[in-house]
Amino acid sequence: MSLLPKPSSLSPAEEAVRSLIDKDGPLTFARFMELALFSPHGGYYSSPEAIGSRGDYFTSPTLHPAFAALLAIQLEQMWTLLGCPAPFLLVEIGAGKGQLCHDLLAYARSSLPRFHQALRLVALDRLPPHPPVDNDVARVTAVGIPFWSMVGCFLSNELLDSLPVHRVVVQRGRLLEVYVTVKDGQLQETLAEPSTPRLDERFRSLGVALPEGYRTEVNLALEDWMAEVAQTLARGYVLTIDYGYPAEELYNAARSRGTLRCYFKHTLSANPYQRVGRQDMTAHVDFTSLMRAGEARGLGTLGFTTQREFLLNLGLEAFLEALDRMGLARRELEANRIALLELAKADGLGNFRVLAQGKGVPDEPLWGFTPANARQHELKELASQGRFAVPLRTPQHIPLWEARDPSASFDWEALWKELQS
Repeated sequence: MSLLPKPSSLSPAEEAVRSLIDKDGPLTFARFMELALFSPHGGYYSSPEAIGSRGDYFTSPTLHPAFAALLAIQLEQMWTLLGCPAPFLLVEIGAGKGQLCHDLLAYARSSLPRFHQALRLVALDRLPPHPPVDNDVARVTAVGIPFWSMVGCFLSNELLDSLPVHRVVVQRGRLLEVYVTVKDGQLQETLAEPSTPRLDERFRSLGVALPEGYRTEVNLALEDWMAEVAQTLARGYVLTIDYGYPAEELYNAARSRGTLRCYFKHTLSANPYQRVGRQDMTAHVDFTSLMRAGEARGLGTLGFTTQREFLLNLGLEAFLEALDRMGLARRELEANRIALLELAKADGLGNFRVLAQGKGVPDEPLWGFTPANARQHELKELASQGRFAVPLRTPQHIPLWEARDPSASFDWEALWKELQS
């Protein structure tokens, strides 16, 4: 006898979830999250409108092309350190509409011509891509990574936070796993023994003892993802940008209810069982486990910092100074300036983490993780002389003040003074 009611308003993703529960019994939260986000039949990421002012959230690449330009500066150094290989393959995993790829390629073409000649850019997505921003970027759709013996860099921005996570809770001193079932016609949670010993093993390996009642998430998929990346990369770098913490911060007392968040039309929710397939779900990344997974597979940790420090080290201040010297109309100047500052906002995007890993690379410090480096100094000199132009917002970038984001009332002048101090 079926557990399922016959409501008429279920999304295709929720129908898929309920059908699987009816067939196999309760699902791990990771399986539920995978269906809700990635089902080709109504999963969240099958929608073309997830990101942007009309979507549920915005990302750094959708705010301003300077984000991609600063990344291009770092990537050019990586290319140089590898001996200027041609081609230098740059694979963005989880590229979506491809705004980051488009802006990065455009900046390399205009400002880094030697690097641009060697650069081959691929946008890799799990689901068929939305209408792409730039047809010059190769698009590949695959669940895994269909490359081998690669020389170059894997790049991801806000990818790992969307990988399906297991949810666990400590009850009577035991680690139990959260499963999703149907009860009284509704999606509900139930607790049972962990579906895999890897959950207990993760906490033991980290030396983390969770207290009674503690509820959190475990991202086992990041280990599998890291294994694929390491196997594919013959020589080069992995650059990961996302929100999260080292394990000792992620699993501290302040986060005793976990970090799972849902987003719908720029509104935060803690209920993953409503609007299934129509809202985003994310969980903070455990960067300690990500680093360890890489190191176990030959990828050394080369740098770890905040997005704010990373962009400042690469020349964000020089970009702001150059912007002021471009003679723009006040409205255009402010629109670009506000978006640039938002990238470094300490309690927003600037608090994202940036991790660089490498295999077969020289032991040289990367600019993005090195304050007061030579490239930063060079850009400041060029900016003071009015000798370089900043890429400007286009209609493809969201107008921040229309994004219905709480940061719209932020004190931008104070942040600008802070960056200069």
